[in-house]
Amino acid sequence: MSENNEYVPPKVWEWNQENGGKFANINRPVAGPTHDKELPQGDHQLQLYSLATPNGVKATVMLEELLEAGYSDAEYDAWLINIQEGDQFSSGFVDINPNSKIPALVDHGAQPSIRVFESASILLYLAEKFNAFLPSDLAQRTETMNWLFWQMGAAPFLGGGFGHFYAYAPIKIEYAIDRYAMEVKRQMDLLDRQLAQNEYIVGEDYTIADMAIWPWYSAVVDNLAYEAAEFLQADSYEHLNRWVKEVGARPAVQRGKMVNRAWGDPARQLHERHDASDFELRTQDKIAPKED
Repeated sequence: MSENNEYVPPKVWEWNQENGGKFANINRPVAGPTHDKELPQGDHQLQLYSLATPNGVKATVMLEELLEAGYSDAEYDAWLINIQEGDQFSSGFVDINPNSKIPALVDHGAQPSIRVFESASILLYLAEKFNAFLPSDLAQRTETMNWLFWQMGAAPFLGGGFGHFYAYAPIKIEYAIDRYAMEVKRQMDLLDRQLAQNEYIVGEDYTIADMAIWPWYSAVVDNLAYEAAEFLQADSYEHLNRWVKEVGARPAVQRGKMVNRAWGDPARQLHERHDASDFELRTQDKIAPKED
């Protein structure tokens, strides 16, 4: 530290394992597994390993939308990966995603099996596999991809940037919060302007662009992420709010939000999903019991 308490970076960075706030116990500067553990495998060709964070919800919403649309081959098993416990660093998980981030998918219907990691890659893979939720028209397909990749670039500013410094960092840094709040509001204004001209992100059709963007920004609008809706004046974005409600009312989206969820209202949790009946059976090993 300098005399005026301003941080001066050292010549060589060293890892301080106690510095990192809420997620200090799972953040580290090296890749690779920390322990040996095989992943479970169910009966379906598609095996998803995930958690119901915004990135995880993208994959489960897509799979539930495919099933809702009648693509029976999209049946899947969804296994809970507890990132707070370090499940993403098991040897089995690292084998299918060397980046150790959820979600990750394995398609055992292909020979040999295909691993798919990164949420946008999963959305695109499933869209192409089932020829669904991705326009065939070149211009519309390109516009869908534009917004899909925009989301992947924008999310770190919302989550790792604003979310971390506003909600999780061990100390509040005005400059960091102000900088990322400005960027998140710019993103929300961008979406609001786009949705003022379109029912969905790309136009009249619901696509994987909506599935990618909705989990992140609905969480802010509905005050489910970082408890920052008032701070960001999220209710002032009229068209964004309309779209959040409209997409959120879709039955497949409501189911997708439940899968691999292990916190909040027990009635909205489905820890693992192996069959459509799991949403109704609510057995003890798959879902927390209903509240009386």
